[in-house]
Amino acid sequence: MFDIKSFYEARDVQDAVQALVKEPDAEIISGGTDVLIRIREGKDAGKALVSIHNIPEVKGVRLLENGDLWIGAATSFSHITNDPLIQRLVPMLGEAVDMVGGPQIRNTGTIGGNICNGATSADSASTMWALDALILLSGPQGERTVPICEFYTGPGRTVREREEVCTGFIIRKENYEDWYGQYIKYGKRKAMEIATLGCAVRVKLSEDKRVIKDVRLGYGVAGPTPLRCRKAEEILKGAGVDDKEALEQFAKTALTEVNPRSSWRASREFRLQLIEELAKRALTESIRRAGGNCNA
Repeated sequence: MFDIKSFYEARDVQDAVQALVKEPDAEIISGGTDVLIRIREGKDAGKALVSIHNIPEVKGVRLLENGDLWIGAATSFSHITNDPLIQRLVPMLGEAVDMVGGPQIRNTGTIGGNICNGATSADSASTMWALDALILLSGPQGERTVPICEFYTGPGRTVREREEVCTGFIIRKENYEDWYGQYIKYGKRKAMEIATLGCAVRVKLSEDKRVIKDVRLGYGVAGPTPLRCRKAEEILKGAGVDDKEALEQFAKTALTEVNPRSSWRASREFRLQLIEELAKRALTESIRRAGGNCNA
């Protein structure tokens, strides 16, 4: 049974914002794959719901005039995985969200919900960190843009105010052009499983494919929020793609920037082992995808 106070289908984003302001305990719902579970479990029982599910302006993927990539917050995981722009420009994101739940969840759940629920285990989160994504919010005070590195404030908490609607995400052209990457999800199985650890790596190589010009390393479940290991990233900038010593140092430095916990899924010690190993594996595959020859 679902104890829901009321359900309102918003006509557009502004209508949704006004409905949230009018109803003090209202919550946004789109796919409902997280919200309805919390209601069924009693955590959010009795709340009013404002749906943005049928608002066209927060759905889809498109390339902006300046070359930036826009992804609507209410875009389903399946849409993202199969979208031609995603496949061409950021296939890593499509691969990551294809590991969420099962087919029913991927057909219904949205990337906006996956990010805005604040879960460190969200499969899209570490990849969006590696993409340096921007989060678009619309509320009573107008619109604002928040870098993903400033979005999370703690486990299940973000800077999004209750009256604000996440309308979409921006991936700047400089953050996808000539970048290649891989997301690795560690769990008992690839899908229908909450990640024990998620690791996202992106690299940009020199024209001759021998030098790492830039690198990004993001994790999920390596701390109370998704995170990036910026000290580890600095170690690899300018290193050769076959520099085994730099690769080892890259992975070991990541250990100094994380803070995983023990849970029934895995101990802290095992997660630390995964953090080091997956960094190396994801980096090696990212270099290969970028056209480099990594023998590490």
